[in-house]
Amino acid sequence: MTATATARARRAWLTDLPVLLVAVVWGSSYLAAKGVTTTQTVLAVLVLRFAVALPVLVIAGWRKLRALSGTQVRGAGVLGLILAGIFLLETYGVVHTSATNAGLIISLTMIFTPIAESRIRGTALPRPFMAAAGLSVAGVLLLTQGAGFTAPSLGDLLMLGAALARTVHVLAMSRMKSVRGADSMSMTTLQLGSAVTVFALLSFAPGTGGTPWAAAAAFDVSDWLWLVYLSVFCTLFAFFTQMWAVRKTSPSRVSLLLGTEPVWAAVFGIALAGDRPGLLGLAGALLVLAGTAWGRTAAAGPAGEATTEATAEAVTETEATASVVEPAQPDRAHPGLEPAGRA
Repeated sequence: MTATATARARRAWLTDLPVLLVAVVWGSSYLAAKGVTTTQTVLAVLVLRFAVALPVLVIAGWRKLRALSGTQVRGAGVLGLILAGIFLLETYGVVHTSATNAGLIISLTMIFTPIAESRIRGTALPRPFMAAAGLSVAGVLLLTQGAGFTAPSLGDLLMLGAALARTVHVLAMSRMKSVRGADSMSMTTLQLGSAVTVFALLSFAPGTGGTPWAAAAAFDVSDWLWLVYLSVFCTLFAFFTQMWAVRKTSPSRVSLLLGTEPVWAAVFGIALAGDRPGLLGLAGALLVLAGTAWGRTAAAGPAGEATTEATAEAVTETEATASVVEPAQPDRAHPGLEPAGRA
């Protein structure tokens, strides 16, 4: 290997490593969310998590935020409402299922999105992709049956709903004319602001667990550590790393590395959370991982190339926003939004 090739490989590794760390962090976010969240504190945790991150995003992108048009602001507000739905489904889902199931089921977004996009465009996806999609769906069915053949848990169904909501978010981002060409950071900031407003308003409704500050007063040191981890690493670190990496490499490469998130979710869930999916569940987990990985590759063929590129970018932005659930366009990195974040 020549000196030039060695230097190029080293630069690629230095770019890939931080992105891979984002996937690792996102994979651990399900465990972190379970550590700090209960049924009664979902809204409080969502408000507090993003209340920490939002000021940083506003300060970092203030100049470009001011340059957005009224139409772009309204478009971001609409996307923020969808994003709020994603966060609510994901967070309530995590509370009611295992970290392993949550991380694997949400990865179906990478299967659902190309299928939905192909239906809208009226184009056919490659047969290998459809086979991969079937493999993933079969995997989820087995994953939710780790303790025997029973009805999926409420949390599993909520995570499935979150995957579908992410698909809607990705498609909306890619097709809404009002937000095309808008600055990625500004769009992420406005969407998060819109989502946090929804969470704050809902927190005042009877039976929702009380106000964020009431929940914060009851948090112990462990709760605050989990919350800071979600805010600083799963949101801010993830977002800014994607913004940096997408300019150093390609959106497709970033998306490929971020696609390892469900692997890490399973690793953390089984190794640290003590998840025991059983033989059926383990087989299902392997099928989901294989199916989503195969699907990403299969959809990149000639028949699915345009769909995959748009999906990869949008899913990355949505992940950034959502994580900032989790998973980007050339100038729109992931939240917890991809250019479709996880929160």
